[in-house]
Amino acid sequence: MHREEKISTGTFLKPLACLLGVLASSGAWAEAALDTAGLFAGRAPRQAENPFGGGRLPTRPLPLLAQSDAGTDPLSGRDALFGDDAGDAAAPKAEAGPVRGAASGSGLKGFLQFEMARTIESPVHWSKMLTRADLGSQGNLGNGIKWKLGARIDYDAVYSLYNYYPAEVARDQRANVTLRENYLDIGTGDWDFRLGRQHVVWGEMVGLFFADVVSARDMREFILPEFDTLRIPQWAARAEYFKDDFHAELLWIPVASYDEIGKPGAEFYPYAPPVPGANIQYRNEVRPARTLANGNYGLRLSSLSNGWDYSAFFYSSMDTTPTFYREIVAQAQPTVIYEARHDRIKQFGGTVAKDFGSVVLKGEAVYTRGRSFNVLRLADADGVVPQNTLDWALGLDFSLPADTRLNLQVFQRDFFSHDPDIIPARHESGYSVLLNHKLSDKLEAQALWISSINRTDWMLRPRVTWNFERNWRLAVGADLFKGPPLGLFGRYDGRDRVYTELRYSF
Repeated sequence: MHREEKISTGTFLKPLACLLGVLASSGAWAEAALDTAGLFAGRAPRQAENPFGGGRLPTRPLPLLAQSDAGTDPLSGRDALFGDDAGDAAAPKAEAGPVRGAASGSGLKGFLQFEMARTIESPVHWSKMLTRADLGSQGNLGNGIKWKLGARIDYDAVYSLYNYYPAEVARDQRANVTLRENYLDIGTGDWDFRLGRQHVVWGEMVGLFFADVVSARDMREFILPEFDTLRIPQWAARAEYFKDDFHAELLWIPVASYDEIGKPGAEFYPYAPPVPGANIQYRNEVRPARTLANGNYGLRLSSLSNGWDYSAFFYSSMDTTPTFYREIVAQAQPTVIYEARHDRIKQFGGTVAKDFGSVVLKGEAVYTRGRSFNVLRLADADGVVPQNTLDWALGLDFSLPADTRLNLQVFQRDFFSHDPDIIPARHESGYSVLLNHKLSDKLEAQALWISSINRTDWMLRPRVTWNFERNWRLAVGADLFKGPPLGLFGRYDGRDRVYTELRYSF
């Protein structure tokens, strides 16, 4: 199977049974996971110009805020890279590193979640009825060796109850079993080694993807899910060296994971720019062969000095985000064929963070070489041109009175040797505002606004969360989009939706 991290429904129970065999050493793991498995035994005209009078429009997304509760992402901080879970993020390294001693295990942890979403634009329809079981366990083998296992089981009934989506979309999104983090941690002296499927988070910004260059993402719901859902772990070998306030990290990914973009006809499929008057077709995505030449590797150095936390990194990879290559077949009615491919890119970047008490300053910058962008010239042979870019972001996080938090961020993508026939402008800028307020011990309200500065193109996400009982959480919210047809958010202008989520954590 080419996509090893996702298992189709035809082989749904076999890999789950194998996983359960590995987990059998933890009785709670086996019992609860088997119970869960039983539930599923089933230029033509220049389209680059904004038709509403604004600037040009980006089709390749800027790395944006991706979750409704971005500020609570347990993986967004540097410390969380080396702990086992969100709860370890605040612990000193002596506690977060591998523990020596007798073997032990944590038992089964995770959550069960039920999500429903209804698209409120015509035609009104149910777009999600998802049941999710996220299961994990971790423990200590002794002698500085720790382990972690995790899997996720999804079933979306909307693809069984309704025929709104194409059959290919239903097969892709109805049911999935995915491996989450599964690794061994080995500690020896000033070195830590992590081997296996793992999250690698190099960014400092609240919910931004700029310096988060290693992670693949599940984009089948655009950037709407929480980070624990959006991120796809990588099969990697990571070596980390700690000395006082200095940290070095070496990373090798022999077999990479890539963004999941779904199938044409899905609610948030990232369509390529249309060609007026042509018949549009999409071939299956082409992913790089599993060879060492297509592996990813990188180096990250970080340090803490006078309260300033800064880092620099280099990363070479097959781009996790695909580029749509174009082929035009000349006939009475031209046919345009798009094919998603992944190219080799190189990235150089850095991050900085400083805590000023009630205000935290954060910044990121990433220079990318080798990435291609869609070009509107029909005479172009493959419809793409390479463009080197610089992405940067600055943010301020304010802790305000009355349990209120305000996060403000500005970001920009700058193109070097800008091709005038690509869709983005030479400088694509935007900003985000995240406001969170605790109404009571159990009730919390939040609103996230992300907008382009170049044109009217925005997304608004209001949300209310009620922690009504211990380990129980109920949330209701909306995802609203506005902009021109080729805008980053405007392309989903007809996908406004309301949703609810119920989660039980254990």
